Amino acid sequence: MPISIRRSLSAAALATTLAFGFAAGKISADQPRMDAALVALREAKAQLTFASPDKGGHRAKAIRHIDNAIREVERGIKYDRRN
Repeated sequence: MPISIRRSLSAAALATTLAFGFAAGKISADQPRMDAALVALREAKAQLTFASPDKGGHRAKAIRHIDNAIREVERGIKYDRRN
């Protein structure tokens, strides 16, 4: 993939991630640290998604770990709201 396209996609992913994080923060400002963690995890995933795939499988594994971390943070937020 040409560098200019990769940069454009990366910028779009970053903008989407930040916009989503901002919206999520407005909706659930009751847990600012957990919300900040979600934004950071989503940004990390976006960066890894657009990184070159020639990392011996470690990039893909990192993305899976981030997906799991996102789910756990979301579950923690839901748990805290119910209890």
